[in-house]
Amino acid sequence: MEKNKPSSVVERLKEIALQQKREKLIKTSADSSVRSCTNCGAPRGKLDGLTKCAYCGFEFLEVKLTDGIHIQKEDNSK
Repeated sequence: MEKNKPSSVVERLKEIALQQKREKLIKTSADSSVRSCTNCGAPRGKLDGLTKCAYCGFEFLEVKLTDGIHIQKEDNSK
């Protein structure tokens, strides 16, 4: 092989991978973040931002928008 031959993309990626600092693996148990509707018991995602239950229509959060810099209280899709 030639000594001045440039390395291939795969060889460069392998070199970069070997030079990377490896951190210790931290094992955690799997969990889920699900809350249920207080009215009907249907599950809903904790972090999805829903304000109403998709099954019974119970209102989790009452949201009232006001005019702001980027968000208007009417139609924001325009």
